[in-house]
Amino acid sequence: MPKHNWFISLLACAGLWSAALPVTAQALLPYSPSLNNEQLEKKGLELAQNAIQLVRFQQYEAALSRAKLAAQLAPEQFQTWFILGTLYLQQEEVEKGIAALDRALALAPQESGIFFTLGNAYFQKGDYQTAITKLEAGLKLKPDVPAAFFDMGNSYLKLGQLSQAISAYEKAVSLEKNFWPAINNIGLVQYEQGKSQKAIENWQKAIALDAEQAEPRLAVAVALYKQGKQEEGLKMGEAALAINGRYADLNYLKENLWGEKLLKDTKAFLETPKMKDIIVHLEPSLPTE
Repeated sequence: MPKHNWFISLLACAGLWSAALPVTAQALLPYSPSLNNEQLEKKGLELAQNAIQLVRFQQYEAALSRAKLAAQLAPEQFQTWFILGTLYLQQEEVEKGIAALDRALALAPQESGIFFTLGNAYFQKGDYQTAITKLEAGLKLKPDVPAAFFDMGNSYLKLGQLSQAISAYEKAVSLEKNFWPAINNIGLVQYEQGKSQKAIENWQKAIALDAEQAEPRLAVAVALYKQGKQEEGLKMGEAALAINGRYADLNYLKENLWGEKLLKDTKAFLETPKMKDIIVHLEPSLPTE
């Protein structure tokens, strides 16, 4: 999921859109002593909304500047800290993100979206058990958020708790049947469990839902090649890397939660003469995620 779409979906979880203030197109204003606290707070919330709009156009640096000022002008409004924290996470400043989100949570302890975002933050930090705790707290408040179950599945997967991971992914799919990343990751877990055929079936489901995704295509390619269906596997592998060449990078695959067994088989697959030739000729301008 692209980062800017992930950010907007998090804001939607927190219910910020329903109470949206008019967005100002005005440049940032210097502090003016003539403004009272209520006016300053209103300006802060407007700037926060402006930051959201900038994210839609992937103008992250400008959005972060507005979010910082918004938190200064409206420090008692959880929305400003929530937006600031989420933008810090987008910039991979995880500690700053957690600090801002904790401020938001202190102001609005019943906002599920803050818990979900904290869960994502702790996942980025590598504290997977705390990530699960935060996600569970959010799901107690809002139990029908597939992205939260997906993040929980990813956390369980990193902890090596494979059955819990599959359970969380399945809950995500039960809430959103077209949620291909969860279906894809069920396949990742199944492959590590030695259930390669079931894994292939789930990856094929993911491809059917979004034919432009390279990840499930490459996973199927590797699995087919491992089964001895070499020509079919190589053809699909070529198609996958034509969509996104970054999937030829084993480190990138590991970041995307590919397990040891699948990585080992993928390494062997990518080292075949056919795939080596394809990788050498990959265009440098191939899309990245």
